[in-house]
Amino acid sequence: MCRILLTSLRPKQFLSTLLTTSRRSWQPFRHLCAIPTERGPIGLPDNYFITTPIFYVNAAPHIGHLYTAVLADTVSRWYKVLGVPVTFTTGTDEHGLKIQQAAAASGIDPRVFCDDVSQKYVDLFRRADISCTDFIRTTEDRHTKAVEHFWNTLHQKGYIYSGSYEGWYSVADEAFLSENQVKDATNSEGKSVKVSVESGHPVEWTKEDNYMFRLSEFGPRLTEWLDKKVIRPSNMEGRIRKSIEEGLTDLSVSRQRERLQWGIPVPGDNTQTIYVWLDALVNYLTVSGYPDNMSTWPASCHVVGKDILLFHAIYWPAFLMAADLPLPKNILCHSHWLANNEKMSKSKGNVIDPITRMQKYTSDGLRYFLLRMGVPGSDGNYNDLKVMYCLNSELSNTFGNLLNRCVGEALNPEQVFPQLDTELLNSHSCIADRELLEKLYKLPDIVDRHYREFSIYKGLDSIMEQLRDTNLYMQECRPWDLTGITALETNRNNIMYVVMENLRVCGILLQPVAPNISSRLLTKLGISEHERGWMDLTPQNTKRDLGSEKRNLFRRITKYNDGYVFSSPRLINRNSL
Repeated sequence: MCRILLTSLRPKQFLSTLLTTSRRSWQPFRHLCAIPTERGPIGLPDNYFITTPIFYVNAAPHIGHLYTAVLADTVSRWYKVLGVPVTFTTGTDEHGLKIQQAAAASGIDPRVFCDDVSQKYVDLFRRADISCTDFIRTTEDRHTKAVEHFWNTLHQKGYIYSGSYEGWYSVADEAFLSENQVKDATNSEGKSVKVSVESGHPVEWTKEDNYMFRLSEFGPRLTEWLDKKVIRPSNMEGRIRKSIEEGLTDLSVSRQRERLQWGIPVPGDNTQTIYVWLDALVNYLTVSGYPDNMSTWPASCHVVGKDILLFHAIYWPAFLMAADLPLPKNILCHSHWLANNEKMSKSKGNVIDPITRMQKYTSDGLRYFLLRMGVPGSDGNYNDLKVMYCLNSELSNTFGNLLNRCVGEALNPEQVFPQLDTELLNSHSCIADRELLEKLYKLPDIVDRHYREFSIYKGLDSIMEQLRDTNLYMQECRPWDLTGITALETNRNNIMYVVMENLRVCGILLQPVAPNISSRLLTKLGISEHERGWMDLTPQNTKRDLGSEKRNLFRRITKYNDGYVFSSPRLINRNSL
């Protein structure tokens, strides 16, 4: 008879039925899960090197910049859980005409301008718990050294030559564009202008003598590289292949220094400044120790937004091929975030400031929302009401309230994570216990697959499904009714064990996404810091004293914008609102 039925009886009836139920024949606890008691994920690298792009310092960071960093940070943290040494780098891109013009408009020195904005990224990432191992700035001496060496290598191998460029250039994108990459548009003054098809930014016709890179020679080799499925998700690959199929032309890799002073001079030619994208892309080599010691290269994954995929999936691998260096193994390309279904822009006044949102929702809350609702292959929609629904429903209710029930003194007066009575589990316990635990111990492999495939949202789907099942299990088993009789209390302890074991495993799996909440949860359950890795995701059966901290795992959000009180939680549909 299932516990769901048994616990609907009065305590004395329950005890009588429990003690007379025939012995079940099923696998004992030590064989409960389909995984071995000592486990290891399949196909782990010796080390993992993940990067964000270096962010352009022409303006303060917004929610899209944070999403990129949080994606990379989450993957980085997961590999640490797996026990893999990780290098995780981010930073700021501080050269180029756009920076030169922005500094001039502000009436300050470009270096001072860069220092100010770069620090804003440092502060944001610190507050958002971005656990990077290196923060690179392109104004650093180590980077200048790497860029000069890289330039000389390409030049000596014959891939850079003196020439001239005539065509369209977008200052806002720091990009040279072909006729196929521009279109006619009307500006705010009603005048006909040319703009970038990709970004919508205005372009200008440019003609100047400079240095060219033989990009046209690399089409077949780039196609061969793309055939290895390096771009994730796969729907982002199409436009890169289209650009190659249309024919690549040689790329201008310098600007006349009389026009662009804020950048690295071409070695041996002070009349030219190295093109900002060649300069910027080399940062990935700089942080790996180039040109002296490159123990971490090639990159395991570059995380980039879709607006800069072309630079990373065509220019960058072509530069590396020319320099005879290994290519990155993966590029994770994500879409953009909209604000209430509109593109963010300063003119609309709808740019989402991540600092103010973390003040409202905490860093873990904002991280969780972005990763729960963000699907890399399609644009996300940021909406404060949607954030509230998501966090209240899942972090406060599904996750937080489940913990509160387990650790409350009324139900858990001893304040312990109880030990499982395996004899009871193997004989008289409801099948729901076994099914829930069996499902739980399959969860790490499912989440591992999703996290390593960069589908963080799918991993969170699986974790939340497990926690919802655990909430339902606890509600149906009603451990608060099982008191006063020793056999009943043993049964209650088993229920509490099953619930707390689900919280423990889910807490370990949530560490990369919500590190602070997960840490508080695991500490409350009495799980030490050295028991929070992949090898600890097997069944544990040790009685533990609970931690002493009393505060809520995630405090419910009750106000939305101008005092609107939210009090009706519901499950979240990613496409709702």
